[in-house]
Amino acid sequence: MPDEIKFGTDGWRGLIADDFTFSNVRTCAQAVAEYVKGGGLGGRGVVVAYDTRFLSDSFAEQVAGVLASNGIRAFLSVGPVPTPVASYAVMDMKTAGAVVITASHNPAYWNGFKFKPEYAGSATPEITAQLESNISAIQANGGVPAPETSQGNPLVEEVDLSPAYYRHLVGLVDMDKVKGAGLGVVVDPMFGAGRAYIKWLIDGNATWVSEINRTRNPLFPGLGQPEPIARNLGRLSAHVRKTGADVGLATDGDADRVGVVDEEGTVLTPLQIYGLLAYYLLEVRGGRGPMIKSITTTRMIDRLGERYGVPVIETPVGFKHIGPRMMEEDALIGGEESGGFGFRGHVPERDGILASLYILDLMASTGRTVSQLIGDLYGLVGAHHYDRIDIPIEGEAKQQARERIDSANPGDIGGIPVSRLDRTDGSRFEFEDGSWLLFRFSGTEPLMRIYAESASMQAVNNLLKAGQSMAGV
Repeated sequence: MPDEIKFGTDGWRGLIADDFTFSNVRTCAQAVAEYVKGGGLGGRGVVVAYDTRFLSDSFAEQVAGVLASNGIRAFLSVGPVPTPVASYAVMDMKTAGAVVITASHNPAYWNGFKFKPEYAGSATPEITAQLESNISAIQANGGVPAPETSQGNPLVEEVDLSPAYYRHLVGLVDMDKVKGAGLGVVVDPMFGAGRAYIKWLIDGNATWVSEINRTRNPLFPGLGQPEPIARNLGRLSAHVRKTGADVGLATDGDADRVGVVDEEGTVLTPLQIYGLLAYYLLEVRGGRGPMIKSITTTRMIDRLGERYGVPVIETPVGFKHIGPRMMEEDALIGGEESGGFGFRGHVPERDGILASLYILDLMASTGRTVSQLIGDLYGLVGAHHYDRIDIPIEGEAKQQARERIDSANPGDIGGIPVSRLDRTDGSRFEFEDGSWLLFRFSGTEPLMRIYAESASMQAVNNLLKAGQSMAGV
């Protein structure tokens, strides 16, 4: 029986040589070809890009070959690039979309297949449902034979996607101001596709940039996985302290997420980063417009919305929900707890490189350190602390945990009265003091995630402990 291919919050991911095989990748590519042709967009071509993972370039060549065999021009990247670079290429080149071979932040033995439609953002649930329907039909017909090599095929054109992206970012950020600010910056691309981008844009003059983990290494040694969260950023923190840098910036495997380390080596939470980015756009740049946030994201955005008189719209997890709302509302910013943020005037998609540049511009514009900026933010919205627990779980244990959570409706958790239960995406228990506790099963990994936000870390830890007890894990 063919492997079931299901798209999660952003594309399909699988274990290399188990379910993520050349055969299954060709099936996905054929599904994209049929979707593009069915929408009358086949003549516009499709961008094909890939990250630094094992065999990503070879999988991308197979995708290009399948597209070409369908009479669709494939614009194949000349090397690994961040997902936001491929997404911007869709907008710049006016293609029918982009296929990106990447598993983003997953561990080394994973790879993935993302499709970015003609609007240059994550595929909506409706589009992924169509792709899955196409995939089922293709599998029922025996799959897709290996195409002839893409080399020399007139419908496969190798392209350098980076220059247009660089030019676009220069129009969004005053690079000369950042270069002249005298900042010390350490960048950790986590052995991924984001290497060299920030350094190329702002290194020089009074500002200096040092990169760590900058080689291509698909094993992501010492990291476990290329996800810019605290447990993976020890090297970055140490390098910031060692060099006396003002800030550390990390991007995940395909550079659509960002992590930030302050001048003391303390790792910011993704919720703090979202708060700083929203504050920057509202206060420093004077922007106004709706702000979009996923259900797992901070209440600080709600407080900023109230202070600056802009609406805040909440969605389920994933940019397949956030991106479309950003386009509908002409939103100022959209963000999620995973460290992914999108911005008006750019693609409706996460971009860890642009988010990093905006953090640097915030520092350059205010003359404030990262820790001082967090203090400024808390002065406006109050202290908000946060943490998340990731619990590997699958099979019967996963089903039992899900049943426990789905049936739970307590009057209080850890002695704090529950004021509201929201099951929009997972189960979020909201409390009278503004705290919240959320249970959600990952759409891309065999994990259950428990999230909590409150006014103190002690309260956060108490909520997470109570959540583990509720789930029986």
